[in-house]
Amino acid sequence: MSDQLPDRLSVNPDSPFYDADVLARDIGIRFKGVEKTNVEEYCVSEGWVKVAAGAAKDRFGRPMTITLKGPVEPYVRGEAKEG
Repeated sequence: MSDQLPDRLSVNPDSPFYDADVLARDIGIRFKGVEKTNVEEYCVSEGWVKVAAGAAKDRFGRPMTITLKGPVEPYVRGEAKEG
């Protein structure tokens, strides 16, 4: 499996950016230098993450999300940090 993580990834199986093989790895997201644990989707090239907005649900029972803009750094947890 490649060490390169995708530019865009979603945890929603209905999304075209969902990839079960990549999600099987322990993926972490740093947003503006802070570890985020509630990320539903991210895009590195566009610089945004979608995070759950509290306990609110949409009419289909999925978590409501808000989009935050800033630098996004996906990584595989447990691997040694570079630098």
